[in-house]
Amino acid sequence: MCQRYALPEQLDAEREFHPAAGWWKFTAKFNVAAATYVPAIRLHEGQSEGVMMRWGLIPSWAEGKAPARPTVCVYSKRLERSNIYRAPWLNSQRCILPVAGYYVWQLTPGNYRQPFFVRLNDRAVFGVAAIWDRSVSEDDDVIESCSIVCVPANELMTDIAGADGKMPAILCRKDYQTWLQGTPVAAKAVLQPYPPSWMQVYRVSPRVNSIAADDAALIQPLR
Repeated sequence: MCQRYALPEQLDAEREFHPAAGWWKFTAKFNVAAATYVPAIRLHEGQSEGVMMRWGLIPSWAEGKAPARPTVCVYSKRLERSNIYRAPWLNSQRCILPVAGYYVWQLTPGNYRQPFFVRLNDRAVFGVAAIWDRSVSEDDDVIESCSIVCVPANELMTDIAGADGKMPAILCRKDYQTWLQGTPVAAKAVLQPYPPSWMQVYRVSPRVNSIAADDAALIQPLR
């Protein structure tokens, strides 16, 4: 799946996605964890907008209370049958999260979880498919939140995460608009494993295991 990722600078994200309206404000981060507010691109009245959302979807019916089970990611095959995701999926509440790279962990023969960083060969910023919802708490606080959509792992990720592994649904640029405003059938069709030859992955420091760590050294190859 995807439990941690790295954020690009805001200017780089805006160059990649060109939002018509920018309500977001953020800086580069190297260890984004659950419940963090992250930038997202979505459609509003036919125009793209950049907003901040809580990473970890809270469904509309939950009155602002996070579910007991983690919701940072959802497998694409669960979108239509999950009580949490069915309504936002059918309502086309889809968004794109700007990402600089993400982390995966490999369980070694010594029962140690080695972190790896995954990035794209020719794109410093890329978009991953996500789904969002809006929930109102008992105190009338409005919480907009999202989950990353995951697909079966490609060959590169399978070598690390195992045969049952999954990876974020990385979108090709040509598919951005389809994901945001296409029909559910068309949007579902773009949820494919990203070509492994367009990606790179390498070992990084276990410091990323602590959410307190957040610096550029986290994404440097481990020597």
